[in-house]
Amino acid sequence: MRMRMSKRIMKGSAWLLSLLLVGLLLTGCSAVQAGKEVKKSEAANVAVTDLVGREVNVKVPAQRIVAIGPGSLRLVAYANGTDRVVGIEDMEKKVPTGRPYMFAYPELKDLPTIGQGGIDTMPDEEALLSVKPDVVFVSYLVDKAKADDLQTKTGIPVVVLSYGALATFNEEDIYRSLDLVGRVIGTQPRTEEVISYLKKSQADLAERTKDIADSDKPSVYVGALGMKGTQGIESTQAKYPPFVNIGARNVADETGQSGSFMIEREKLVSWDPEILFINEGGFSKVLADAQKNPAFYQSLRAVKNG
Repeated sequence: MRMRMSKRIMKGSAWLLSLLLVGLLLTGCSAVQAGKEVKKSEAANVAVTDLVGREVNVKVPAQRIVAIGPGSLRLVAYANGTDRVVGIEDMEKKVPTGRPYMFAYPELKDLPTIGQGGIDTMPDEEALLSVKPDVVFVSYLVDKAKADDLQTKTGIPVVVLSYGALATFNEEDIYRSLDLVGRVIGTQPRTEEVISYLKKSQADLAERTKDIADSDKPSVYVGALGMKGTQGIESTQAKYPPFVNIGARNVADETGQSGSFMIEREKLVSWDPEILFINEGGFSKVLADAQKNPAFYQSLRAVKNG
């Protein structure tokens, strides 16, 4: 623990979990004009199919947008659409740890609040109507029925996006969602650039590590992954995509599972991975736990070895 542990864990998690995100932020400047390529006078009603199979009629390019649900505003930011956003959820205005788009576009915090935000929540319909959006992007856990209900009640086109089963940047749903946002707001050159960058990054990571024998790789574990909220070190993933991309020896893969799940602390002790990675979103929770339960953390060789 202590300061050395904090620095090392933070350094490791920042390297692995932010690798793809950093490039997106850096490439943002080169595509800053992408959203200007379709003129407002060229707007037309277009039928698009969203990520739950709904056909939605939208005036394209949409000039006033709202993005609700976990990750929706992130995708709009990557699509270079923040200048179209007219309202955001309250949770987006809180400490932006794990949300680099809020560091990149701090002016978003000054926009009107249109709902609480978070898992399984819907916007305040009156507040949503007050900002007069042309379209509402909603992501992650919203099904057809909820999307249809919101669209019926407000009269505003609702387009559902998705992060796929694991909510990571190597699933086809991510690329489809980015492409859909780009088509609706008229920034397809930018979204094509982002999708290309992500795919090239994945190929680059695989290339860097392909010749390393499994016996030469350290055993690794990632904890504190978000799962319906912030979690502690017991929250992990098997087949964790960043680990898959680099061919890492993820101890959680031994379970035969895939996706997110919780483990018992004793299991982490028995695995005793050589390297621990901590998701930044749950990092403060892990540090607080380490102060309360130092013996548990000191029993892990990754901590003992600094």
